Amino acid sequence: MTSERFRAFSFVDRITRCSDRHIEGQYTVPASASRFPASLMAEAVGQLAAWAAMAELDFAWRPVAGIAAETRYHRIAEPGQTLTLEADLARCDADAVAYSGRALIDGVCALELVDCVGPMLPMGEFDAPDAMRADFAMLCAAGAEAGRFTGVPAPRLVPIERDAGRRLRARLQVPGRDEVAYFADHFPRRPVFPGTLLLDAMAALSAEVAREAMPGQDGSALMPSRVSNVKIRSFTTPGTALELEIELLAVEGERAQLKLAARNDGKTIATGRIEMVPAAKLPR
Repeated sequence: MTSERFRAFSFVDRITRCSDRHIEGQYTVPASASRFPASLMAEAVGQLAAWAAMAELDFAWRPVAGIAAETRYHRIAEPGQTLTLEADLARCDADAVAYSGRALIDGVCALELVDCVGPMLPMGEFDAPDAMRADFAMLCAAGAEAGRFTGVPAPRLVPIERDAGRRLRARLQVPGRDEVAYFADHFPRRPVFPGTLLLDAMAALSAEVAREAMPGQDGSALMPSRVSNVKIRSFTTPGTALELEIELLAVEGERAQLKLAARNDGKTIATGRIEMVPAAKLPR
C-alpha cells in the first residue's frame, strides 16, 4: 500500500529492471490529474535515476537537483498516458551521481535527459532510510497505487518589469508548506521547492516573451523543445519569494532562444537556457 507521503510528487509507479547501473520503470499520468507540466517528465526520469543511485548506496545518501546539460522534448505527456522510463548511471558514489535517461510514450521517445549531475547528501536529512528501502522494495514488486497524483497548481507569477519581446522580470511566490501537497514528498524531513517546478514557472514566462517576439504565435501553444545548461545552486524553502528573469537571446524562424535566471534576495540560485517552439513543431 502506498504511503500518504508517496502520493503528491512521486513519478515512478513501478521499477521493472535495476542492474548494472541501468534502471527501467513506468509511470502513468493519472487521467484525473488537474495539471501535469512538461517539466514533470524530466522529474520522472530523474526520480528513476535517483532510485538506482540510492539503492546502490544502501539508502545512506540521496541525490538532489544540480546540473543538467540538456533536456530535449519530443512529445508532451497527456493525462492517462504511460511513460516508459530508462536511466543509465555513469557515476554513483557518496559525492555525486551522473546519469542520462529518457521517457517514451507508446514506444516513441518523448524526452531525453543528457549529462545530469546531482550532488549526494545524507539521506537522514531528507527522509527515513528504512522508509525509502520499503518504498523501493514496493516499486520493484507490485508497484505503487495507481492514480495517486492529483496535479500541481499553476505558478503564482507577478510581473515586475517588462520590455515586450525582449525581457521580463517577475516574482514567483513559492507556496507555504501547508498550502500544497507536494512538500510532503519533496521531502518529508526537509521540504524543498522542486527544481522542475521552478523550470515550469520560467517556461511559462518564456512563452510570454517568445509570443511577443514572434507575432502571430499563440503563447499558450508555445512549448519548450530544449532546456540546456541548467544549474541549480541552492535549495528554495516553502514560502520564499523568488525573482525570475527571462531574456530573449535570438529568434530563428519559429524558434525563440531565451536565457533564464532565478534569484533569492538578490542572490542567483538557478540559471539556464530554453528554446520555445509551437507545440506542433516539437521535434519528432
